[in-house]
Amino acid sequence: MPVGDLFDLTDRVALVTGASSGIGKSIALALASAGAAVLLVARSADALDATCSEIERSGGRAESLPCDLADRDELKACAVRAGECLAAPDILVCAAGVNLRAPMLEVTEEAWDATMRINLEAPFFLAQKLAPPMIARGWGRIINIASLQSVRAFADSAPYGASKGALAQLTRAQAQAWSRYGVNANAIAPGFFATGLTAAVASNSARWADMAARTFTGRNGELSDLWGAALFLASRASDYVTGQTLFVDGGFSAG
Repeated sequence: MPVGDLFDLTDRVALVTGASSGIGKSIALALASAGAAVLLVARSADALDATCSEIERSGGRAESLPCDLADRDELKACAVRAGECLAAPDILVCAAGVNLRAPMLEVTEEAWDATMRINLEAPFFLAQKLAPPMIARGWGRIINIASLQSVRAFADSAPYGASKGALAQLTRAQAQAWSRYGVNANAIAPGFFATGLTAAVASNSARWADMAARTFTGRNGELSDLWGAALFLASRASDYVTGQTLFVDGGFSAG
């Protein structure tokens, strides 16, 4: 097989959560550019439609699937609709997330529950619904979007860090359960990227510069820095890679 073909996603179907903005949208665009038909999942129908149009203008295929991932009934319905829109997904990217910042002593039960529902439970239950058809076909890819906070603590983000640490472990558990059937599970742990989730940090120029200074590369991430990792983990190129968390952070986690 030519090396370039290892990254070709033609005839693959990818479902990407959080696809209306930020990391989820960027990865959806990358997968579409490699030939995948993409099912776009998030709460905002208008934002999803805009992403869908952007993909179609570039010659790709996409469908919008509005869903509140914190609602388990909607999550189940989304998994069913996913198989009816284009075809049963071969690739699942769980990028939707929330970070409801507060000092640990001020975290409410509502904030804790909302964080766990979206950041951890949605990836678990969505993969549980979508993995069986992948197993039946003998091929699939699950990519969870973890975080620096999977392994490091940052102030005022205890629920987020707990959910992302658990997501890295969930990735390993999924890999252990399903890789023998051709369904590999891996995670991408981004460093600091300017998205809605990091607005509180990015809007503070001193803090943003400090984050950049703590990397080996001397800069924070651009969304395009995630494309190569996403295509690698979504494609045949990663056939023998599973249960791993790939840090795309400019060396931040290695310091």
